[in-house]
Amino acid sequence: MPRARIVLWLSLTLRSARSLCRARYMEGYPQGPPHPAEMENGSEPCGEERAPEAQETVVTEGAAKIAFPSANEVFYNPVQEFNRDLTCAVITEFARIQLGAKGIQIKVPGEKDVQKVVVDLSEQEEEKAELKDGAPVAPGDQPRTAGVGEICEEGLRVLEGLAASGLRSIRFAREVPGLRCVVANDASARAVDLMCRNVQLNGVAHLVHPRQADARTLMYQHQRASERFDVIDLDPYGSPAPFLDAAVQAVSDGGLLCVTCTDMAVLAGNSGETCYSKYGAMALKSRACHEMALRIVLHSLDLRANCYQRYVVPLLSVSADFYVRVFVRVFTGQAKVKASASKQALVFQCVGCGTFHLQRLGKALGAPGGRVKFSAACGPPVSPECEHCGQRHQLGGPLWAEPIHDLDFVGRVLEAVSTNPGRFHTSQRIQGVLSVITEELPDVPLYYTLDQLSSAIRCSTPSLLQLRSALLHAGFRVSLSHACKNAVKTDAPSSALWDIMRCWEKECPAKRERLSEASPAFRILSVEPRLQANFTVRDDANPSSRQRGLKRFQANPEANWGPRPRARPGGKAAGDTVEERRKLHQNKRKEPADDPVQRAARLKSFPCKRFKEGTCQRGDQCCYSHSPPTPEDPAAGASPDVPETSYQNLPGSGVAAGPGVD
Repeated sequence: MPRARIVLWLSLTLRSARSLCRARYMEGYPQGPPHPAEMENGSEPCGEERAPEAQETVVTEGAAKIAFPSANEVFYNPVQEFNRDLTCAVITEFARIQLGAKGIQIKVPGEKDVQKVVVDLSEQEEEKAELKDGAPVAPGDQPRTAGVGEICEEGLRVLEGLAASGLRSIRFAREVPGLRCVVANDASARAVDLMCRNVQLNGVAHLVHPRQADARTLMYQHQRASERFDVIDLDPYGSPAPFLDAAVQAVSDGGLLCVTCTDMAVLAGNSGETCYSKYGAMALKSRACHEMALRIVLHSLDLRANCYQRYVVPLLSVSADFYVRVFVRVFTGQAKVKASASKQALVFQCVGCGTFHLQRLGKALGAPGGRVKFSAACGPPVSPECEHCGQRHQLGGPLWAEPIHDLDFVGRVLEAVSTNPGRFHTSQRIQGVLSVITEELPDVPLYYTLDQLSSAIRCSTPSLLQLRSALLHAGFRVSLSHACKNAVKTDAPSSALWDIMRCWEKECPAKRERLSEASPAFRILSVEPRLQANFTVRDDANPSSRQRGLKRFQANPEANWGPRPRARPGGKAAGDTVEERRKLHQNKRKEPADDPVQRAARLKSFPCKRFKEGTCQRGDQCCYSHSPPTPEDPAAGASPDVPETSYQNLPGSGVAAGPGVD
């Protein structure tokens, strides 16, 4: 009976406690820590308790105000503000073009009220328009307008597949005019809950619609032409490769696809086989690795679009900080898809001097009747050994070999940002980067660098203006690259480029007596130059962006900047804990410069793992300890003056808490 009464009393107590917790939950009282959820990009799930205000950080970026948990439960990187500002500027100009064709004029805050409507007119429509120029405009004929924060029924449908906190989507709704709706999607319930709160905080619930779904599933569900999105933005943590196949199918014909890649170690050639598995191309370690990364991503997008009779047209491709960002339009057309093979190329790069050659995969020739005949290209363009230094070649690619920018579109974005500099916080950097892009040679893939050319022949480095002037004096074109500060992009053949460097070496001689006969420098300098270079500085050698002192290449924006750690459920605070972890892991692979005797004594304090497994064959010569652990005597572990329970909660005491517990 006593035992039955105890069980009955416990059941009644638990039932009352459960009812009390349920009542408190309905009243909005917190019940404890949230359940751990899959936190790829998100925050806490819908319906669970909200973190107190003291545990949240409010971030203001652009026209949006976002609340973030102070712990690392939501992914946010302030360094990518340039990425988000540039995206808003690009989508604004894209909306101006798309809605201008429908006779809708967009209103951007800070711009003049009178804007030119971009409409593609035929010859007959142009004549009608000229006749109507002098006639008064009736009240009913006023052009339709679309403003920021307003629903435009004929506007753009935007999808942010990996929205996390919804910052980017909210900025679209508050800064980009001409939108019909913005779908902010994330797979994490915590992220969707945080999105809902931020949408209400910014008052854009009529435009931004949070969704919880797998981004690939959501895009596969919108493959029909009537359900596709006009703009799709993908900014994942790491590689976007898993989402590209669905994205090229879910974007409308002529729609805009914006993709960010932060896995630069893969795209820059550190792991070529991984790059091939993700993007279908082999990346090479090269000084032009950042532009090569852009062209590999464009190749991957076009390759996936070709499977569905679609192709891409690059509008803008940017390499900035620790990521690359591409903006492409996706079109449908079987005839255009046939030309995709002639737009891709393999790269032959010398391992000695770094000289590269491109080999197109296909060839497109004009045929009678205005037709185009496609065939396989002939190659290779190089011999087994480099003609300059005699070293072997590495093979990389395929990669996109056509222009990676639409200079007309880039000029429109640059003009809009320059005339309204107060719109974005990073306007100066946007102007600088876009100005360098407009100066790039569009038909010259990849580039060399000043230090690469000079180190190959072991001589001092010429100034940028001297080398550019020598190329211009020789009759070649030359430009900078936004992807590298010391880049030299030129249409000069490699033989002419090395002749110029041989002439420079004669003015600043290298120490040839120290060169090995088998070295690339010795073989390059052993040939007399056939071209006499002129290093007199020309006025047109200094590009306009450099003369104006624009902010072309960003300095480190903050301490310890770069990719942030992945968001985790119930993540640790991103303050002192992260800094301590960075200090702990810094130089962990370097041996400390201490006394060998002290180092040997320190290593002897660690047990040998192979000895525990019985596989260590070094015996006494092993630098680690082979002493077996000594079992502690439970009788001797406790003192008669000290109670036995005093050891149970001491951290690191090593005393068992009870019998049967290790």
